[in-house]
Amino acid sequence: MNALLFHEFGGPDKLRYEDVPDPTIAPHEVLVRVKACALNHLDLFVREGIPTLKTPLPFWTGCDIAGEVVEVGAAAQGVKVGDRVVVNPNLTCDRCEFCAAGEDSLCVRYGILGEHVRGGLAELVAVRADNVLPLPAHVKDEEAASFVLTNMTAWRMVVTQGKVGPGQDVLVIGVGGGVSSTAVQIARLCGARVIVTSSSDAKLERAKTLGADVGINYKTNPQWTKAVFEATDKRGVDVVIENVGAATWKDSIRALKGGGRLVTCGSTSGPVGETLIPLVFWKQVHIIGSTMANRKEFNDVMRLFFQGRLKAIIDEVVPLKDGAAAQTRLAEGKQFGKIVLTP
Repeated sequence: MNALLFHEFGGPDKLRYEDVPDPTIAPHEVLVRVKACALNHLDLFVREGIPTLKTPLPFWTGCDIAGEVVEVGAAAQGVKVGDRVVVNPNLTCDRCEFCAAGEDSLCVRYGILGEHVRGGLAELVAVRADNVLPLPAHVKDEEAASFVLTNMTAWRMVVTQGKVGPGQDVLVIGVGGGVSSTAVQIARLCGARVIVTSSSDAKLERAKTLGADVGINYKTNPQWTKAVFEATDKRGVDVVIENVGAATWKDSIRALKGGGRLVTCGSTSGPVGETLIPLVFWKQVHIIGSTMANRKEFNDVMRLFFQGRLKAIIDEVVPLKDGAAAQTRLAEGKQFGKIVLTP
């Protein structure tokens, strides 16, 4: 099979489109022919090298996968050859206390397909049979692939950790990426009023088509927190959905109302953010970490997608062999929604 891989860590220039041996499956696994795989910032981080990971080289990433089952392991159940599926990228032990409680992403041996093991930026991928979900006939492969990791992440941030409800004000930082774009939709589905920020007026307008009520351009309005307070009758917001990190951290905390909740899942602009500690204790705000959804949350958000209540947001569909240019576009933040690669 062909894969978009790297033999050494670095920029997109390290990517190669090469022939590699087909994966073999264990008895509890299935072999999926990849029809579409969406990109995430995680693909960039792994390609650049994560010091705490022992990444085997050559390596290929890819955790947002849709495809067709072409082989079924002897012990795999509930799946047959020919099934169209979307893949849950969570890798868990199923034995620890967190797995027993249904909290997959807190598993003591937790991993992500495409980060800890080779992923879906290839023509074939081996996955656990219980990690695939059947695709309805009306859902396209590209749409399904675009809806996995970021939507699992956004759902847990908004619903589970953020506890967003009717009448609340929610601020989504840096709309345009997969997590933030879906967070807008989910917050609206929860009955909230949504404020978004971006450096692009075009992205702000697109966000309004997804349900955003107020758009703030932080490039033309550097003191954007004042605009947030003006939009909330000087209160601040109930919840901030934050995945930018260092560049926005201090102001994201400042934008909260008293007792508000900041939910963070990432730090694409840098891992160390400035915190004005008096703002935290005087306003009695909550800073909450969040990451991938558990299995139930994955099923919940995919069901809403299948029903058409949440929409896939695709920036462009690109051949797998042109993945280096696609990763460059993602790194430069030029996309709105997901970039999807097809073998």
